[in-house]
Amino acid sequence: MTYSRNFWALTLGMFFFMTSFNLIIPELNEFITLLGGETYKGLIIALFTITAAISRPFSGKMADLVGRKSTMYVGTIVSIVITLIYPFSGTIAFFLTLRFLHGFSTGFLPTGATALVTDILPAEKRGQGMGVFGTGIALGLGVGQALGTPIANALTINGLFIVSSLTAVISLILIKSVKETLPNPQPFTFKIFKIKANDVLEKNVLPAAMVMFLTTICTGLILVLTPDKSVYLGIENKGWYYVFYVVSTIAVRLFVGKLSDKIGRRQALILGIVFLIIAMLMTGNAKTEFWYTAASFIFGIATGISSPTLFAWMADLSPAHRRGVGSGTLFIALEFGILFGAASTLSIYKNTPESLNHAFTFGAFVAGLALFYVVLHLIFSKTNINYKKQTKD
Repeated sequence: MTYSRNFWALTLGMFFFMTSFNLIIPELNEFITLLGGETYKGLIIALFTITAAISRPFSGKMADLVGRKSTMYVGTIVSIVITLIYPFSGTIAFFLTLRFLHGFSTGFLPTGATALVTDILPAEKRGQGMGVFGTGIALGLGVGQALGTPIANALTINGLFIVSSLTAVISLILIKSVKETLPNPQPFTFKIFKIKANDVLEKNVLPAAMVMFLTTICTGLILVLTPDKSVYLGIENKGWYYVFYVVSTIAVRLFVGKLSDKIGRRQALILGIVFLIIAMLMTGNAKTEFWYTAASFIFGIATGISSPTLFAWMADLSPAHRRGVGSGTLFIALEFGILFGAASTLSIYKNTPESLNHAFTFGAFVAGLALFYVVLHLIFSKTNINYKKQTKD
């Protein structure tokens, strides 16, 4: 399949955006600990995702009315500004407030980007196209997590924040070069932020959203706990898990991205979730660097199969004129999943290796619920669209 310049510019823009906010994640546990807030580690991810989820109905409506690009601009500018303010955090409350505000970045940019990429991908190749698009996202996540600690060691944590902000600037430049795909965009007015019930969720997308919610609870656990797990295992780089995760997830997305186009969305999800359950159990029980690294590879396989499949399924189910809301619905599920996973560590994780293992066992249980849901949906529901018979939008 040949992709347009628009597609590659958008994918590269998402890569730099994801790199930007993932650069700082491995060091935030230590940052809040230095402020005296060790017990609030779970809020670092939780507050971020609360704001992202709250903003989805607004960003989805804006993407469908004003334009995909305008929505992306909002997210990128927020990321640039907030990241530059982090070095001025002198109290726990101020730092957590910034984390809350930073969530607007992922509440807006990915919603607009997903709606735009859905516009330009033919229905029968969505699984494959979303796999390539997701590769840019996964690569940014992995590169950010891998480079965060080395950059902080070389430039201090404040230097890391500056590098993160500059990376978001590159994303903004690339997004500016992308062509708008929304026909007849409306001028921006604050009236568009008057939200009605049907602006919050696209009901046709709810099956994909349910699976997204349950599986991303595991992602929330990974984001909060793997920096500490690395320390327990004596691994200096707190983003170690993501270094190897990104290798496997990219390989899977590039070579198995069209799997769901061939065997069906739900069938592919069953395979991905099985790998996710294995990854959770291995991550929690890993006692050596080797098994920890192996677990990260398997987590990469799981997300490499499931993530593009869920976005392709969302695109299948969402009406063309509501793709912004449809994308927002899936991202709301993603945010609430990460939020629930991150917040659950506040009660499960007691800053000990034993309690960390309990948290990952909980993740495996939740992934098991996702598997049960998909199997039931496959057996009893006939709402899976035959995307091979759809015509190109």
